[in-house]
Amino acid sequence: MAMTTPASDPTAVPVPDPVPVPARVRRIRFPRSPKIIIGLLLLGVFVVMAIFGSLIAPYDPSAHLNTTVGIPQPPSAKDWLGTTQTQEDIWSQLLVGARSTIVVSFVAGAIATVLSVVIGVSAGYFGGLVDDVLSTLINVALVLPALPLLIVLAGFLSSSASANDLLIAMIISVTGWAFGARVLRVQTLAMRSRDFVDSARIIGERTWRILAFEILPGLIPIVASSFLFTVIYAIGTYTSLAFLGLISTTHWSWGAMLFWAQESSAAQSREWWWFLPPGLAVALLGTSLALLNFGIDEFINPRLRVAGLSRKIARRTGVPRRFSLGVTPVAASDRAGAGRTHASAPLPTGTGAAQ
Repeated sequence: MAMTTPASDPTAVPVPDPVPVPARVRRIRFPRSPKIIIGLLLLGVFVVMAIFGSLIAPYDPSAHLNTTVGIPQPPSAKDWLGTTQTQEDIWSQLLVGARSTIVVSFVAGAIATVLSVVIGVSAGYFGGLVDDVLSTLINVALVLPALPLLIVLAGFLSSSASANDLLIAMIISVTGWAFGARVLRVQTLAMRSRDFVDSARIIGERTWRILAFEILPGLIPIVASSFLFTVIYAIGTYTSLAFLGLISTTHWSWGAMLFWAQESSAAQSREWWWFLPPGLAVALLGTSLALLNFGIDEFINPRLRVAGLSRKIARRTGVPRRFSLGVTPVAASDRAGAGRTHASAPLPTGTGAAQ
């Protein structure tokens, strides 16, 4: 350690130089929730299928490998998931159809989320006539029956020509934005009277900056949850439209696979290898997104983060895994209270509790 002595005073006691404190290095903390890990793994598998499916498919999904046999063939070493009645390879159809299903679902979810953010946040922040008009639009969109409206809109598409994924995503997003907009409107109404919003308004911040940098960051968890559930809705809707034959059946997707399986009575003939793979793919893709949503909710919600502890962690910290109704568990964070939990008093019933 270096010593410093003032030059003007030779009798002064040497003062040690201050030791530089190393800057704290921020480490990337990956989520440890099993729900998030499983959801990411499942979603990663389907994303890889969507990107490289057409490249790794062993055959052309529309190619008739053998037209002399009109009976669907079960899975074999040559055809991993069997064939259709025209000897089309089902494994190739599953790989190629992943791209259309995932692209349409995520694009529709993104468009619907943007609409819900713009309409919901604007209605909650401006209030007055703007809120009345946008709230009426949200309520009308909520009460409209989604499936008949989608059938009418999809009627403008040709069932024989090649389907346009972007156009289909835009049609699906028309019926998927209203619920998220209503939730965002309510949250914006609660945030627009906060002190930091009033301070930004007083110092002369522009409206778009207040919305983008003051209000919207506090709504990110709700926006993320709305996006994931809208994608799940788009997956089911797109699959349903393709299964009903409202979208070009020559455009391969998991819904188109189910359409051809239904047309050939695969379920009645017990040809499970024809309809089970696309059905499981749709279910697993929706499950992966739901797990991600639940994992994110546990990560940002303190109550769920404490209540969702594993047995090992609960035994080590002393946090009970089950709590009485009306009691909110709070984990002690100080050193003296480490390993203990405190429970708040039960909430009173009646009108006073809501206040």
